[in-house]
Amino acid sequence: MTTDRSLYAWFADTARRHPDAVALEVADTAHTYAGLRELAERLARRLTAEAGGVPPARVGLLAGRTLTAYAGYLAVERLGATVVPLGTGFPVARNAAIAEAAALDLVLAEPGCDTAGLPVPVLTADPEAESATEAAEAPLPETAPLPDDTAPLPDDIAYILFTSGSTGTPKGVPVRHRNVAAYLTHVIDRYGLGPGDRLSQTFDLTFDLSVFDLFAAWGSGATLVVPHDHDLVAPVRYVNRERITHWFSVPSVVSFAMRLRNLAPGSMPTLRRSLFCGEPLTAAQARAWQAAAPGSVLENLYGPTELTLSCTQYRFDATADLGEGDTVPIGEPYPGLDALVIDEDGHPATEGELCVRGVQRFPGYLDPRDNAGRFVEHTGGRAIVVTDCPEQPGEELWYRTGDRVRRDPAHGLVHLGRLDQQVKVRGYRVELGEIEAVLRSRPDVRDAVVVAVPGPRGESRLMAAYTGDTAEPGPLLDAVRERLPGYMVPDAVTRFESFPLNTNGKIDRRAIGQVLAPARRPARPLTSTHE
Repeated sequence: MTTDRSLYAWFADTARRHPDAVALEVADTAHTYAGLRELAERLARRLTAEAGGVPPARVGLLAGRTLTAYAGYLAVERLGATVVPLGTGFPVARNAAIAEAAALDLVLAEPGCDTAGLPVPVLTADPEAESATEAAEAPLPETAPLPDDTAPLPDDIAYILFTSGSTGTPKGVPVRHRNVAAYLTHVIDRYGLGPGDRLSQTFDLTFDLSVFDLFAAWGSGATLVVPHDHDLVAPVRYVNRERITHWFSVPSVVSFAMRLRNLAPGSMPTLRRSLFCGEPLTAAQARAWQAAAPGSVLENLYGPTELTLSCTQYRFDATADLGEGDTVPIGEPYPGLDALVIDEDGHPATEGELCVRGVQRFPGYLDPRDNAGRFVEHTGGRAIVVTDCPEQPGEELWYRTGDRVRRDPAHGLVHLGRLDQQVKVRGYRVELGEIEAVLRSRPDVRDAVVVAVPGPRGESRLMAAYTGDTAEPGPLLDAVRERLPGYMVPDAVTRFESFPLNTNGKIDRRAIGQVLAPARRPARPLTSTHE
């Protein structure tokens, strides 16, 4: 298994072998591997010049599905630096907090982004607007040399992603080059990727699964095909127009297409592989997509950011009996990974919390304080939670996913839900406590609870409840929008005079969820007043 190749080296090796092959199609323009490499190297020199002639160590990337995003990602990796994706749809305060927590040296942004509140220098670039003639007329100074393109070591950090944190502060998850190399070695071979294949690009760069889109394509010689905005709600049209061979998205895309009656049997004949991850995949979703793409092998993947994109796989068979429940199993771990299931007391069990260790496990959170309680030591017998965790947890430790699973003799691991208040919204990991912390920061709010309720298409919808003096929930939602991404903003806020309690005297979240679920909402919720 390859673990010593840097993320940029995957692209550079392909560019040397297939310089004239198309690496990227974006905004109706095709870019060859040689052309994209030239753009990346020019951007890398500009970043070095912006940083005073010395390659920066960490660079924020503030760009959507534009050439700046793709050439920029490669440019940062070309320098041996760490990419830290920022969200074009995030509030400026959120991006500023990430920039400060990640200790960024500078930010590379596409034109039009709001960068006024960022605490580091910003380089705005539009590679598409820089023609070869312009580049020749404005050569970069010789004080911006590039390091050798194999400069990063396997244990250097390739990228850092920030996930929702239960304490109200996002958690930085660094991923090493060797973590990604092990992942790419497995998936490129498993999905038969190579020149001539055409991959979808449905994930934002702030979503770790985007690394598959970019580097499984560029590490194999395939073409990354970037959709237009309207394509994300019409996957069949996009797949057929662009002759997509490999699809990867969250399962909610399937539900949306089903609701619009766009998944006719046999409607996607070009697809050879269909991958889903980020949310539970239902059997109904899988069967509908499989019928629409009968020539495609469909797999359900699972994995938190801390285990490098995805770490288990299950090949779907529409004729197989999945047993109880309506979700597709998550299957077996990837090569080089070990899975341990423990009960509440830490003993190995058939059903309980999933813990994983191996070549794809991250080296520990950016803030070492976040490591406490997230790893277990297991040498046989009972697993022991490591509360006094070192800054870089040893390779022998298992990462606690917080996901409850069951071992099934026929299907491997079956996902049963979470052990905490973490939920998935459009595939993004959301800690309800982070939203609650924002609401509680308001002076007129005494307490706040956020719950996830089923939407009309089975997706998770966030609903908030609070107690306090204000009778105007609108400003509360505005406060959330100012600090959190759009997918973390509740659909509605309900005021309660007091929260219902369970038999243990704790806030009864289940009862609040039943009140706030749109299909079952009564005229007046329990002892609350609904604003």
